[in-house]
Amino acid sequence: MPSRRPKQPDALRAAQMYYLQDQTMDAIARELRTSRSTVSRLLSTARDTGLVQIQVKTPADRAPELERAIRKRYQVEVHVVPVLDTLDEVEVLDRVSMQAARTITPLVDSNAVIGVAWGSTLSAVSRHLTRKTTHGTTIVQLNGAGNTQTTGITYASEIIRRFGSAYGAKVEQFPVPAFFDHAETKRMMWEERSVRRILDLQERMTIAIFGVGSMDADVPSHVYAGGYLDSTDLDELEASGVAGDVATVFFRDDGTDTGIVLNDRSSGPGLDSLRRVRRRICVVSGAKKIKGLRGALAAGLATDLILDEGTARELVEADAHSSDPIFEFLNSLDGL
Repeated sequence: MPSRRPKQPDALRAAQMYYLQDQTMDAIARELRTSRSTVSRLLSTARDTGLVQIQVKTPADRAPELERAIRKRYQVEVHVVPVLDTLDEVEVLDRVSMQAARTITPLVDSNAVIGVAWGSTLSAVSRHLTRKTTHGTTIVQLNGAGNTQTTGITYASEIIRRFGSAYGAKVEQFPVPAFFDHAETKRMMWEERSVRRILDLQERMTIAIFGVGSMDADVPSHVYAGGYLDSTDLDELEASGVAGDVATVFFRDDGTDTGIVLNDRSSGPGLDSLRRVRRRICVVSGAKKIKGLRGALAAGLATDLILDEGTARELVEADAHSSDPIFEFLNSLDGL
């Protein structure tokens, strides 16, 4: 006979007794009139569904100071993921994406419209999402994924599908190219009712979730590694002083995007449109994305930032002056 899946109210009760009341699993089992193994499953369910989030703090933890410095400079909510310097970029991405998934889930409510960009970072985040039951929530793809080699549907839809599955949400794909060959073609397509429906949905977003694209990252951003841009496009971006992109919309390191011609052909939301979203969650892994991250922050694209400790340190060092007390404090920690 198949085992009964633990119910969320039971998991919540067990978690409250275990984590808030310091009850042992044996004591909880007796009170709930069940077995110790069932209590263990209930606690696992509480962690997997986001009812319980565990944070570990150490006396030498630099994250709070880094978070304070970034919050003060950019007016964003910050979550710094502690990682060892010995980890490679792939391992760092896995750690960041896992914590990002667990940070995002409690922020998701019923009747929300959540815009999700595709890319290497969001693909990793989507694999770590914990389940949360919502009602009337919609996941909408932020930008098209097609290029001259592929429709992009399989790659992008898998990311969107994982978000929808995690939150029991309706999924709306955006089946258009990432970049149109001509700006006029995009303007005409944007008049189509089927496309207009997705654009209208994007305009009603309550949350946007995205990474920052970069040509220099050790884990290449998918837009640069997936055949979306040819050599002419890349030369044009370099000539325009582009530092990075969010949802295939490009910007410079000072946050400006005026005169970047490729944006006229991009299917991603304009920066002004993105800034109107109430909650904008940016996930970044890898210090080589620092130029793109600084540009995104300068553009005011994020209200919440989740990043690894190394990148956070680079960001603070890039922005702070040696006379800054926070910078001096960070320098005093293990020879920064």
